[in-house]
Amino acid sequence: MICRALLCILLFLSSMKLFAQEGFYSTDTIRDIRITFAQSNWDEILDSLYVAGDKGRMQATLFIDGIQYDSVGVRYKGYSSASVDRVKNPFNIKLNYLIEGQDHQGIDKIKLSNVIQDPSFLREVLSYEIARKYMPASESNFANVYVNDTLLGLYSNVEAVNNEFLEKHFTTADNVLVKGNPETVDLYGENSNLSQTPGTDSLAYTSLYSMQSDYGWTALYNFIDTLNNHEADIDKVLNVDQALWLHALNYTLINFDSYVGYAQNYYLYQDQAGRFNPIIWDLNMSLGSFRLTDASVYFDGFSIEQAKTLDPLSHYNEFSVFPRPLLRNLFNTSRYRKMYLAHIRTIVQENISNQAYLTRAETLHQLIDESVQNDANKFYTYADFQNNLYGTVSDFIDYPGIVDLMEGRAAYLSAYPGFQGAPDIENVSVFPEAPVSNDMLLITAQVSNASEVILFYRTRPDIVFEELLMNDEGIDGDALAGDGIFSSQFLFQGRDVDYYIYAENANSGVFSPQRAEKEFHQIAVVSGLVINEIMAANFSTVADQDGEYDDWVELYNGGNTSINLEGFYLSDNENDLTKWIFPNTVIQPNDYKIIWCDTAGSSQTGLHTTYRLSADQEEVYLTDPSGVVVDAVHFVNMPTDVAYARVPNGDGVFIHQ
Repeated sequence: MICRALLCILLFLSSMKLFAQEGFYSTDTIRDIRITFAQSNWDEILDSLYVAGDKGRMQATLFIDGIQYDSVGVRYKGYSSASVDRVKNPFNIKLNYLIEGQDHQGIDKIKLSNVIQDPSFLREVLSYEIARKYMPASESNFANVYVNDTLLGLYSNVEAVNNEFLEKHFTTADNVLVKGNPETVDLYGENSNLSQTPGTDSLAYTSLYSMQSDYGWTALYNFIDTLNNHEADIDKVLNVDQALWLHALNYTLINFDSYVGYAQNYYLYQDQAGRFNPIIWDLNMSLGSFRLTDASVYFDGFSIEQAKTLDPLSHYNEFSVFPRPLLRNLFNTSRYRKMYLAHIRTIVQENISNQAYLTRAETLHQLIDESVQNDANKFYTYADFQNNLYGTVSDFIDYPGIVDLMEGRAAYLSAYPGFQGAPDIENVSVFPEAPVSNDMLLITAQVSNASEVILFYRTRPDIVFEELLMNDEGIDGDALAGDGIFSSQFLFQGRDVDYYIYAENANSGVFSPQRAEKEFHQIAVVSGLVINEIMAANFSTVADQDGEYDDWVELYNGGNTSINLEGFYLSDNENDLTKWIFPNTVIQPNDYKIIWCDTAGSSQTGLHTTYRLSADQEEVYLTDPSGVVVDAVHFVNMPTDVAYARVPNGDGVFIHQ
């Protein structure tokens, strides 16, 4: 009996480990979420809270895949998707409502959408999956939701844009976060369109935007002022590439319940460089479900057939009924228009033309089939669910078949001016292949059909990519003029380098890699001596000689000879590279050396610095006795007992493991 009980416990722990590994938002998983209220009239109470509009919450017990969480806070969410007349309303669940620090796999807020306006049940999850390839976007999947053991139905489960989201995608969550979310959507007004119509007083914008951070109205107004009045400086206050991806996704996927239509349903986050980053949000009416307006030639609505042929540059080629400066003022720049169309080409080629979206849609359709059948409160019939992947479903409006819409959209966009005829970028190379600090780094690419080629590079993930013009003129490292090999060079400073290349001609542009800036090429420091691994939140993984769990840095000597580190320095401060000096110690070829960052100094056996590392954000510098930075590594949001390491050792890029 004891053995059998032990086996049951091990199996349970194994299943819990599996849930933790696959992630709460694993797309191919249907979560089981159960809410238990003490009150039998819970729906009346939630209705009254929703009508009051003060975002009050009801206390409840929550079960996620059988794991219990007490004293969570529950309220309805949404603007038009919630109603006191509906059984199946969307939920906003706060796990740390009364118990500070309570979360599920690091998640403290759960947002459950009731899949209204989508007979296919697929639009939100499928669209977010596509968006995540190209820009920071929420994870999402499906969940069967029960209240007091009664099944309400199948919901979409979407990751909140909150501190956890920001820390995952940016270097900090401490900056300004704004939501384009007017208090009341004006069907004949400007809403959160980023125009300067309200005037010069930042307080005049408070009813049009929702400030999600503790401060930021002045920063938002300054951004709006620059966007509208100083087009030459837009790139200083806006992550232009991310804005172009946002527009490319909205126009390719016909997601017009967004900045395009009524100028809402997006976030802006100000990064460490002071630029606002648009974040896509609320995709439940993507893929043509919303067709009330495009705020341009179809200001009074458009049909399914018109949706297939919507001009992606309508707000440049035609007019804006209400101002759309985040579209028009970007598209005034020729290069931005070409970059935008290059992003559309990538989305079409990687998702639609190759039928990848259909393969995923059919997989998800099969996954949720039984749950849709069991959903007694769904807004459409099971037959509608079966039909809407391919064909139009008619209800209050016509919901286009996803395949019908996307096939028509891809055909139109593939013939759009600027889609074809782009330059070709091939054979991207780096010299020397194994650079060391103070080498002149040469990057080359074979490019055809281009009038201009630009290298974008950075040495830390929290800074802006710098631009360098690549040339084929036999100068600045270019070997031979006119051979189609474009080159650019800069001083390598002992840091990993992220870079991508953009090329354009009179009509079209292209990126290498195509998903830039979300993806990029990388040059890792591969000198004999490198920072190889870091753990800045070591609670139980590796103990030092005295059994203490401290922060640590691991060096690796990948060379053929031993190195005496005496006189080298290790620091966490760019302005004080000599913060801690190595004593007489040797690191052998193909060997490792751990330095404990614990303030112990020489009082303990081994190598111990005089400072600790911060798990939130830090840089580690290794400097030789002459003051040359041998290697420098930047990291953010270091998880507990997880290392940040080069894979493979010595010359790989850094990943968490």
